[in-house]
This record gives sequence, structure tokens and C-alpha cells, in this order.
Amino acid sequence: MKLKITVHGVAYEVDVEVLDAKDEMRAAASPLPPAPAAAPATPGPSPVPFVAPAGGSGPAAPIPGGTGGVASPIAGTVLEVKVKVGDQVEQGQTLLLIEAMKMETAIAAPGAGKIKAVLVAAGDAVRENQTLVDFV
Repeated sequence: MKLKITVHGVAYEVDVEVLDAKDEMRAAASPLPPAPAAAPATPGPSPVPFVAPAGGSGPAAPIPGGTGGVASPIAGTVLEVKVKVGDQVEQGQTLLLIEAMKMETAIAAPGAGKIKAVLVAAGDAVRENQTLVDFV
């Protein structure tokens, strides 16, 4: 049996094998409605570039719009905050660690500056593109 599945606006056609004859009879008796056509992709905000995994190097991208902050490139849980308000940081310095899917990601400073606000704490769940740290 073929099914069409749409995930985040991308349509996939998959083959499904029914293993039980009773299920096959039930599936044949009630066909699925046709899937709606996928809407054309509309340009949205560009994704935040990835920062280096823990132990790696590379700066995080500033928040789009130049607000002087750093946004999370992924959804996850804050493991450790390595800076506090008033700290002077250098480009590439690790600001905090986020865990997502059993992997640690180091969020690094996009440039040198002074920490204005730390908006998350260890244990906090964060969303993708959520502001983590603001700079002066």
C-alpha cells in the first residue's frame, strides 16, 4: 500500500506493508482521503548558523536583526552557563552548553564584548532561535 506523508511542507511517498489480513481488509474498506497539495515554500527567516560542538571552536551567529544577542541554533536543555552579567568575552569564547538528543553543543560568542544579560540558566529548556545572552 502506498501512502503520501507531508512533513514540514515536504511530501514523501512511502510503501507500507500490511502484515495482518484483518488490518488489510479494514484499510481497504476505509481509504484515506487524498492528501492536500503542499503549499509552495515561502521565504522565512534564515536559520541561525550552527555553532561548534563542545570541544570545538567557532562563534555563534548573532540574532537576526542585530539586537546584540546570541540565539540558540537548536532546541534543547541548558547544561551549563559559563558567563555572568558584566563578564568581558572574546570572539569564540564558550558562553554556555546546550544538550539536544544526547549531544552537547557549545554556544560561542560571535564577537568580543561585555555580557549585558544572561537570559537562561542551567536546566532551562530552550527553543531554536531563542535569545540566550545579550551583549552591551
